[in-house]
Amino acid sequence: MTTSTRPKPSLEGVASAGRTLTLLSAFRKGDDAVSLAELTARTGLVKTTIMRLAISLEEHGYLIRLPDGSYRLGAELFRLGSVYQQSFRVEAHVMPALERLVAATSESASFYVRSGEQRLCLYRVDSPHRLRLHVRQGDMLPMDNSAIAQVLRIFGSTPPAPEASTVVVPLYTGGERDPHVAGMATPVFGPGESFAGALCLTGPVTRFTREVAKDAAGVLSGVASDLTRSLGGIERH
Repeated sequence: MTTSTRPKPSLEGVASAGRTLTLLSAFRKGDDAVSLAELTARTGLVKTTIMRLAISLEEHGYLIRLPDGSYRLGAELFRLGSVYQQSFRVEAHVMPALERLVAATSESASFYVRSGEQRLCLYRVDSPHRLRLHVRQGDMLPMDNSAIAQVLRIFGSTPPAPEASTVVVPLYTGGERDPHVAGMATPVFGPGESFAGALCLTGPVTRFTREVAKDAAGVLSGVASDLTRSLGGIERH
């Protein structure tokens, strides 16, 4: 007697959930209200689909439909953002580290995490100089070839990229995203060897030169090591 073995069902995403997330992700920094036509252009979804999805999102507080038919994000997303920051539980450790970096180098210091194909500036302390890169907490930037994005890409992948064991950090780049901006970044780890984010310094290329960055590398590495320990992490070697 033979017994047949049923194939295990594969897990697949729900198409409607994917379209809903696509719609929410279509909103960009600086948007106040976005028209239905613009959402269609940004998402590739037809208007009737967007309108159906928007009804459910409105009911749960994620979207608000304005009288002219345009949409803006609802307060529920702000609440979730606050929950995310609290659950991340690093602000109390990261902000003092950023302040130490700014005090030691006079350049802007930030802490980035990866969000899909973008990098999110989670925390930041600005340089005291008037000439500085204007990035704010919550800004999303592309995963380009900047030092910050490289650190997120190399150490933040699962498993880490092959070069994670050989790359020399901190990494420095100048003019990758903006010809006037230079940056230097190094990884920070959480419990065990889990990757927590990228700790970085940024400044104008005319001031934060490769030579200046070389002098600041020791400070950045030291602060990153202290931050890793305070988060219960172990540095990868």
